[in-house]
Amino acid sequence: MDSDFFLIQKMKNGDDSAIESFVRKYYPKIFQYCLLHIRDRGDAEDLTQETFLKFFQSFEQYQHRGKCSAFLYAIASNACKDYYRKVREQYVEEVPEKAEEDQDMGSAEIRMAVENAVARLPEELKETAILFFFQGLKQREIAKLLDIKLSLVKYRVTRAKKLLGEYLGERRIHNGTF
Repeated sequence: MDSDFFLIQKMKNGDDSAIESFVRKYYPKIFQYCLLHIRDRGDAEDLTQETFLKFFQSFEQYQHRGKCSAFLYAIASNACKDYYRKVREQYVEEVPEKAEEDQDMGSAEIRMAVENAVARLPEELKETAILFFFQGLKQREIAKLLDIKLSLVKYRVTRAKKLLGEYLGERRIHNGTF
């Protein structure tokens, strides 16, 4: 039995400390997932809270079959998709400011460059890349979560890696850091 199983049992028995432990365990990963999709801290926090709210609203029907994280990622994914549907016409992709040609990119600039590169990926590659590179899920877990074949996950990871390399390479060339 995994630790989530016992945590779920305690939560179903009304143990408030188990609920707090559950949220503490998964909040950072779900928040990072939402932040990589939405790229706005406040909205990502709202979507993370919405994810946990929806989880606990359907908690009585929840059947633990492995990892809670897969179920939470599915809820978060739907919340992000709903968010994009609501603001699609208002959404304008952020363009990073060019760094000075003689200045090395600091960690904030690198993070912004990576976030912008991820944002440029086609949606199906973006989802797979976020789950694999940033959330640390295994390819089999991603296949199960997205309900696709493992071979397709492997293709998407490889394709995302290639495109991210190209996008980040463009960034270096434009900023004169090559």
